[in-house]
Amino acid sequence: MEIPSDLKFTKDHEWVRIEGGGVVAVGITHFAQDALGDIVYVEVPDVGDPVETGGEFGVVESVKAVSDVYAPVAGEVVEVNLALEDAPELVNESPYEDGWILKIKMSDEGELDNLMDAEDYRELLDSE
Repeated sequence: MEIPSDLKFTKDHEWVRIEGGGVVAVGITHFAQDALGDIVYVEVPDVGDPVETGGEFGVVESVKAVSDVYAPVAGEVVEVNLALEDAPELVNESPYEDGWILKIKMSDEGELDNLMDAEDYRELLDSE
């Protein structure tokens, strides 16, 4: 299973890519999309919405489950992946690239230190 080394991860199977300027891209991991199955709908917040660390910011719906998605860091939504409206399957096909869900301008970049690196995330998966 692909676990990119340049990303950070949460125990809830979200990933974080540092974009620069205090902005991070967020999506769900390969493990999460695989467990959900074929994704048919992704609900995202509005640009400008605040998000809290660990707070629900959206929903991913598949043919077999509906799952909440949680913010790995606090801040403000600065971009959402509009391509997911017409092609939610991008989350399945390309979870770490085209299937990103939103971008957050962090209120505290120090929160990144609370996330797992690829090695720690692999250990989490091995323990589940």
